[in-house]
Amino acid sequence: MSYFLIFLAVMLAAAVAVYVVGLKRPEGAIYRDGLAAPVANLPPVLLPAAPEPGDVDRLRFSLGLRGYRMDQVDEVLDRLRDELAAKDRRITELEGRARTAPPSPTGPQTQPNGGEQP
Repeated sequence: MSYFLIFLAVMLAAAVAVYVVGLKRPEGAIYRDGLAAPVANLPPVLLPAAPEPGDVDRLRFSLGLRGYRMDQVDEVLDRLRDELAAKDRRITELEGRARTAPPSPTGPQTQPNGGEQP
């Protein structure tokens, strides 16, 4: 019986505390509109029209309440940076070959059966 009275006293004290805390409402605009959409504090994440590997390194994402797995995003961004760098190297290599290759006077000629003439 004594445990029940102790439990009842603790519950009564908790109810009084919750009631008193509920009466004290803080003043200020921030507390009046608690369910409004949050205001973005960072600019949007944008890439230039022709992204380069350095642009990927400069990307920064803001964190939300639920956030994102930073290790996964970092891995994808690293791969994207590497792919862009490889693409740029390949384009430079092919442009260099096109400049140094002698132009053929007539180009390849094809036969009606689809084979090339020597």
